[in-house]
Amino acid sequence: MNKKSGFYTWLVSRYLFRLHEWLKGHQTYRMLARLEQQQWLSADAVAKVQQQRLQQFMQQVVANNAYYQQVFADLGLTAADIQSSQDLAKLPFLTKTVIKQQREPLKTKGLGPFIQYNTGGSSGEPLVFFMGEPRVSHDVAAKLRATRWWGVDIGDCEAVLWGSPIELGKQDKIKQLRDWLFRSHLLPAFNLTAASTQSYLQQLKQLRPKMLFGYPSVIHQLAQAAQQQQTDMSQLGIQVVFVTSEMLYPHQRELIEQVFAAPVANGYGARDAGFIAHQCPAGSLHISAEDIIVEIIGPDDQPVAPGQMGEIVITHLQTQDYPFIRYRTGDMGTIGTTACSCGRGLPVLSEVQGRSTDFLLTTAGDKMHALALIYIVRTLPQVAKFKIVQQSRQHTELQLVLNSTLTAAEQQQIVQGFQARLGNTAQINIRIVDDISPGKNGKYRYVENLVS
Repeated sequence: MNKKSGFYTWLVSRYLFRLHEWLKGHQTYRMLARLEQQQWLSADAVAKVQQQRLQQFMQQVVANNAYYQQVFADLGLTAADIQSSQDLAKLPFLTKTVIKQQREPLKTKGLGPFIQYNTGGSSGEPLVFFMGEPRVSHDVAAKLRATRWWGVDIGDCEAVLWGSPIELGKQDKIKQLRDWLFRSHLLPAFNLTAASTQSYLQQLKQLRPKMLFGYPSVIHQLAQAAQQQQTDMSQLGIQVVFVTSEMLYPHQRELIEQVFAAPVANGYGARDAGFIAHQCPAGSLHISAEDIIVEIIGPDDQPVAPGQMGEIVITHLQTQDYPFIRYRTGDMGTIGTTACSCGRGLPVLSEVQGRSTDFLLTTAGDKMHALALIYIVRTLPQVAKFKIVQQSRQHTELQLVLNSTLTAAEQQQIVQGFQARLGNTAQINIRIVDDISPGKNGKYRYVENLVS
């Protein structure tokens, strides 16, 4: 138990949350114990652990997964041909298109149950995929390890500024009880009006959370409001502001740390790719390399050396149920060339680019998280790609690439959903297009705000 944590936190972390995870059939604490021990191994020892895990993973996948059995057969390979992370280059990339086409064959025979998830569509291509228990347990364990680096444990009071419908759409009595027990307070991050911003600042003053967790853009908005209103947020006792899911910009970090008098810890990951890397107090973004292999791929689709920029490609070794092998994230990054002063042997992502989520403006001039609109269109089976372009506070265009026809009634439902968030007088134009071109950096922008 951290010295700054009280008895209740000890009770939750030692007993209540362990019981919660056990009842759900998760291996969270077994994984957490392993991760917390292995992080202090040397870099060579961590690489050896990763290599052993990769060999075991490949044997299981090739023996039981229909999709990868066919892939290996077509290439004339066996599981024994993948002995190290360098050997992964023998295999094809996994893309959103492949997952859409091979959704069922990617389920490993004899495993499960499979939990369906949807991505937020940050590339403009929403994705439906599945997770098994090991992947879910790893996500929780990796996050717990990272927050413990900062002296925060499960049971410490936290305020979560988030926007996923998974978190916001299941506010049933069981979840409310769980959040109350674990002292986790969810503040919806979609629509930041002057009233909601003021309410959130007051709630934070009352809660005095040990950790803020959420989108950097949303927490930055709160920091800006507090500064403009001369509301002192520096005495709340916040120990760390943990941000993820978007690009963290230097000016955001600076203001957040100034206003809340707490360090900002960046986390890199995605719902599809997993919790990939977390920042330690020494400042490095450590890869969870015991179970996650990060390749950096150049323009020729070949791996590049550490220190060189390229696309981040992930192989997640806790995805036996629904394998993510050489998954293209679309993000750009660089593997560091020097060890971290913290003493952990985990490799470092020295740079990450490309996870920026824009804000939009309502007709009243309030800033709103773009994900509020993305969730309206991302799960529609007819939609292959989309892009939201806000031309003015009154005019927003939704560009759609369709798999099948979208009826007039369905289009009207989209319009009404947009207007419910942007304002009843907002003019929403739906334009059906043949394709949506990527930007100059090769990435698709799912939101473009032209107002400013």
